[in-house]
Amino acid sequence: MTTTTLAVLVPLLPFLGAAAGLLLGRTAPGFVRPLAVLPPLTSLVIAVLVAVRQGGGQAIDAATELTPTGSIPIELALYIDGFAALVAVLVCVVASCVQIYSTGYLRDDPRYPSYAALVSLFTSAMLLVVYSGDLMVLLVGWEIMGICSYFLVGHYWETPEARAASVKAFLVTKLGDVPFLIGLFALATDAGSFRITTVLGTVASGGLHHPTLIALLLLAGVAGKSAQFPLHTWLPDAMAGPTPVSALIHAATMVAAGVYFVARLLPVFQASSAAMVVLAVMAAVTMAGSALAALAQDDIKRVLAYSTIGQLGYMTGALAVGDRGAAVFHLLAHGAFKALLFLAAGVIIHAAGTNSLAVMSRMKDLRTRVPDAYWTMTVALLALAAIPPFSGFFSKEAVLGAAEHVATGHTEHAPGAAGWIVLLAGLISAVLTAAYATRLWLLAFRGQGAEAPDHGRQPLTMTAVLWVLAIPSLVFGLAYSPLPDWFDGRDLTPVLTTSVLGTGLSLVGGLVTYGAWRHTSALAARVPLGAVVAHPDADAGHVEAEAIALHTPAFGDVAYAPDPADPGRLLLGPLHRHAAVGFHLDAVYTTLFVRPVQAGAALVRFLDREVVDTYVRGAGALPRWLGTAVRRAQTGNVQTYVSALLAGTVVLVVAALLVATGA
Repeated sequence: MTTTTLAVLVPLLPFLGAAAGLLLGRTAPGFVRPLAVLPPLTSLVIAVLVAVRQGGGQAIDAATELTPTGSIPIELALYIDGFAALVAVLVCVVASCVQIYSTGYLRDDPRYPSYAALVSLFTSAMLLVVYSGDLMVLLVGWEIMGICSYFLVGHYWETPEARAASVKAFLVTKLGDVPFLIGLFALATDAGSFRITTVLGTVASGGLHHPTLIALLLLAGVAGKSAQFPLHTWLPDAMAGPTPVSALIHAATMVAAGVYFVARLLPVFQASSAAMVVLAVMAAVTMAGSALAALAQDDIKRVLAYSTIGQLGYMTGALAVGDRGAAVFHLLAHGAFKALLFLAAGVIIHAAGTNSLAVMSRMKDLRTRVPDAYWTMTVALLALAAIPPFSGFFSKEAVLGAAEHVATGHTEHAPGAAGWIVLLAGLISAVLTAAYATRLWLLAFRGQGAEAPDHGRQPLTMTAVLWVLAIPSLVFGLAYSPLPDWFDGRDLTPVLTTSVLGTGLSLVGGLVTYGAWRHTSALAARVPLGAVVAHPDADAGHVEAEAIALHTPAFGDVAYAPDPADPGRLLLGPLHRHAAVGFHLDAVYTTLFVRPVQAGAALVRFLDREVVDTYVRGAGALPRWLGTAVRRAQTGNVQTYVSALLAGTVVLVVAALLVATGA
């Protein structure tokens, strides 16, 4: 079988699995789980085979025209280089782990068949984006992921949070997709084709007439899909969906699509220095702002959500300095340890009965209840904090090293300003990332107080995949071998300085957070623990804490109080309350966009009801009145009709006589 045929099967198998799952979900429920797990596993095997055959050499390029368009053709094209082959393997690994994990996590969910089918469709759409060699075909996968995220985030549609989150995710990403589509059309118009190879050839020959405009339009779609400032606000709210969905979205699909797109078409963005600086600023604000927000979150899943936003900022930062290799390397490393973080968080939530770190900090020996999650999450958090020799250290240092090279003028792949912006923001974010990773670990696993609740052991399908994902989180970075390149006529001093500085800052962030935790824990020990008020949600019997009551007055059935053991409050000080709500960006959007739109809708509704409807009702009033008068004349009494006839005759005779006399 040819490599091209094998490549076609990679996205096709999950699609067929999704279709079969939807058709057989009710009639043959016994086939649902095999149809959910086997297609992505098979696609994984085939994707690995495709990657081996491609071998990082010449790209696999094949195409066939779908249908004559009369102008710019649309082709069903494959373009698989080493970059695409590796990303496809990542997508299949994470999707397979998510599907296996979900068989245990959602084993009692009545909507599991539709959930599993949507996850498979989601996977197929991302693989289509990865392998596509035509921008219009890529757009199909891009938009299918958008609708899949809408349904999966809103899986628990009974809760208002899930409904609001799904609508928000859909609308915010669509806000970026509109200029993105315009940018694609403009790019194809300049290049005369939607084929990616043709577009890149046009850029190389200087045939792109509007590079800045096109790049900025495309960046709007990237910001929405990959949750970059200012269109990142949908991602933390998307935590209302099931935890495995969060792992899939954050690690391998949806948010990775925007980064992948920029990496695929990086020469288009490099054609405009202004666009590269804008990309660098977007990455810098995203990195620093999301890290501060993560340090203030109480919900463990929202901490990880803001973490994803920040790590995507590192990837876009690497692209802003023109280093696609560093961006892709961090994309792959992050995909492994972020999927592990979310799936381990699901196990912890199941064991603790809450998403709240404040509540977990009051539970003793939670780590002994979930040893698998404890050890694997520790590995993943060390990778996230970029501590050597874990994978995140190598990938993050690759990003910082690339920024340093641009900032110091060692390369001309991007403006020097972009290098300095990314480098400084990356170093600041390194401190904050280690701080919130340490805070999460301390509050989740080093709590003091009552015994952690015993909700029973988690299914093997949930714990086994944690160890599978722990392997790349631990050793994947060792596959990165920068030393031969460094010695290739380069001065090692700046690179080593950046590496030591980044690691040192990460250690400082972790140690300072630990010291703050020791201080706040001593204060918390003197505060009596009240009641934990919680309610069951729809997440397969899991519960999410509403509040923790210490010694504050209750409001209704729930008492709210800050957690005195939270080191984030001490570290952020007065900034904490702003960071906890994402620096009020949602409130700003509500003021600038939501309320004006709602006011406009209210005005249209008023005009429709009071003006248009009044006119329509008035236009029908006269015929109605005439009809009423005629109806009253039609009494059905023959004597009345004869009397009216005679009276009319008399009137006519008199009138005729008067006319004759007058004549």
